[in-house]
Amino acid sequence: MAEKEKVTIQEKLDTVKKADASVKAMKDFTSPEVLYQELIASVKKYHPSDDITMIENAYMVAKDAHEGQKRKSGEPYIIHPLCVAIILADLELDKETIVAGILHDAVEDTIMTTEEITEQFGEEVALLVDGVTKLGQLSYSADKVEVQAENLRKMFLAMAKDIRVILIKLADRLHNMRTLQYMLPHKQQEKARETMDIYAPIAMRLGISKIKVELDDLSLKYLKPDVYYDLVDKIALRKSVREEFVNKIVAEVQDHLKGANLEAQVDGRVKHFFSIYKKMVNQDKTLDQIYDLFAVRILVDTVKDCYAALGVIHEMYKPIPGRFKDYIAMPKPNMYQSLHTTLIGPNGQPFEIQIRTYEMHKIAEFGIAAHWKYKESSDGKRPPSQSEEEKLSWLRQILEWQRDMSDNREFMSLLKSDLDLFADNVYCFTPAGDVKTLPAGSTPIDFAYSIHSAVGNKMVGARVNGKLVPIEYVIKNGDRIEVITSQNSQGPSRDWLKLVKSTQAKNKINNWFKQELKGNNIQKGKEMLSAYARSKNLRLSMYTKTQYMEAVMRKYGFRDWDAVMAALGHGGLKEGQILNKLIECYNKDNLAKITDEDILEASKENQMKMRPVRDKSGITVKGVHDVNVRFSKCCSPVPGDEIIGFVTRGRGVSVHRTDCINVLNMSEMDRARLIEAEWQTSGTKVEEKYLAEISVYANNRTGLVVDITKLLSERKIDLRSIHSRTSKQEKATISLAFEIGSKEELNSLIRKIRQVESVLDVKRTTG
Repeated sequence: MAEKEKVTIQEKLDTVKKADASVKAMKDFTSPEVLYQELIASVKKYHPSDDITMIENAYMVAKDAHEGQKRKSGEPYIIHPLCVAIILADLELDKETIVAGILHDAVEDTIMTTEEITEQFGEEVALLVDGVTKLGQLSYSADKVEVQAENLRKMFLAMAKDIRVILIKLADRLHNMRTLQYMLPHKQQEKARETMDIYAPIAMRLGISKIKVELDDLSLKYLKPDVYYDLVDKIALRKSVREEFVNKIVAEVQDHLKGANLEAQVDGRVKHFFSIYKKMVNQDKTLDQIYDLFAVRILVDTVKDCYAALGVIHEMYKPIPGRFKDYIAMPKPNMYQSLHTTLIGPNGQPFEIQIRTYEMHKIAEFGIAAHWKYKESSDGKRPPSQSEEEKLSWLRQILEWQRDMSDNREFMSLLKSDLDLFADNVYCFTPAGDVKTLPAGSTPIDFAYSIHSAVGNKMVGARVNGKLVPIEYVIKNGDRIEVITSQNSQGPSRDWLKLVKSTQAKNKINNWFKQELKGNNIQKGKEMLSAYARSKNLRLSMYTKTQYMEAVMRKYGFRDWDAVMAALGHGGLKEGQILNKLIECYNKDNLAKITDEDILEASKENQMKMRPVRDKSGITVKGVHDVNVRFSKCCSPVPGDEIIGFVTRGRGVSVHRTDCINVLNMSEMDRARLIEAEWQTSGTKVEEKYLAEISVYANNRTGLVVDITKLLSERKIDLRSIHSRTSKQEKATISLAFEIGSKEELNSLIRKIRQVESVLDVKRTTG
């Protein structure tokens, strides 16, 4: 940068300092300039370069872009992106990420464009800002599984492009949670639930406990404030006693480690509130019954020292059986490593000790962010990190799985069970001693498919720890598994899909059936389509013309008709999807004017095939009496209703009410087949009954259905069906189908039902 430009920036910064100083005098918050200096100090702690020009420019641009904007708290908006950048700097991220953090709201909330950011700060920063902006546009609803799954998919896609997008988003969410007190109560609950369901688990999966722990505690604070503040008060009451106990343990451990010539840093900490709350809920205990509220942490230089320290500790205190975990030999999926052991203290009180190296501790705190520590080679580019690649392998797996997932509910279910976002894993060994990580509850089938598809497809049995086990055996931690295969195997069974837990195994089994049983699926699909057409009284051969089938193939992306039938056979398509498209193409091709003679001829031709709904329907169609008619079930017309006829293909005329939804929403092509119809003014039998359907909307109460059906009994009305459902808000919807003589009789009944206690409204079915 030229000297003149540097002076200009410095002058601008001096102006900003003065302005911020006057603002701080009026408002009770940290000024942007103080926060900016804190950010620069944080960056300089770990960044080897003294050149912070890009960060300075980003601050000036963002401050100018957000000028005049305020947060809910009343403070200048620029404070938020600065705080986000400070969180990112605490994670020791590169300058591009810091700059993107400062500018992350610029495109969404100001007049700045992505092109301007690209021009001033480069394509890398622009892509990061764009990714964060897109994630900010996602909506979340805890009540809608599909929406939740779709949002997760988009987030994972963004992560696969550049993981730093999610790191910025996590920092953004953390600062928003820290200042959530300025939001309305219902917004606080909404954001806290979203944070606990989406952001905290992702922070955990990326191994960033520094952010995950705070997000959990802040979410608990707003979701269950009574629980949170009760924990805060109760833990504070015994703080001095606990601190005395922890300090005593720390001092003893330090002395013994020093005596064993082990250089170590020892400290104690109280577990975070959400962790304590989870333990209380899971173990059904009160706070007084949970003794290990704190943990002592030992940091050493090498892995060898970790195990040496463990030996010293177990010599000092008695370990509790079954409470030792070695995450160094078998790291968690997010690469977390540490030794955990629970011990009995001098006074009989249990406490936990965690032993790890300084490098392991950094990864435990910063997770994947630890691999973004600034590294610069001679050409100024960061070399690729192998650990970084390992950490992102799970993302690639997710993307591979979701390509074959058409059902959002299935994706969400598999995501929760398989990715350890919400569940635990089980660790087992191959005969060669390699560790395999599988979802909890996995069987030898999951293990076989985790090795290779061919091993799973040819599997006939398994040995666990040298003994034969059934294939539904649930794998336990430390099991040594050997898969027995046979070339004579006929392949996997469909029952295996109910036994396996991993997405990988389910996909591979499904793919086997798609490939190996393609011929069977084609035949099954043809039979299913034929049966479906027969159930609709349609001749399939009328619609399976080459041009119609090609339209179906184009719509669903298949190369040939056999592939369509195979998809139908294995459940990828539904019969209705295929037949409806065929009929649509046929109708476009065969649209013709329908005359009265056509109707009479159709009626005569189908007289032997069709059985009219009733012999004397009481309907006149364009002056022609006793034509084959049937009353539509979608709107159930009764004498007195305004009606219209619809000429069907091969089934005479169906009669609808003129206000029927299906009639109102007809296409122009179908409207050409509507025909005038009316009730006969004479000759209708008095005792003739017609099916009618109504929906009753009411506040739910005991005896409501009894009171309504009593009215039908008093009028000797024959009830054909009744269906009732109640919403979470205790609003009842009761659907009734019964036989009635006329519209007048029906209206009289509706008036009576409206008078029943708790009834809000009564409506007739219109389609």
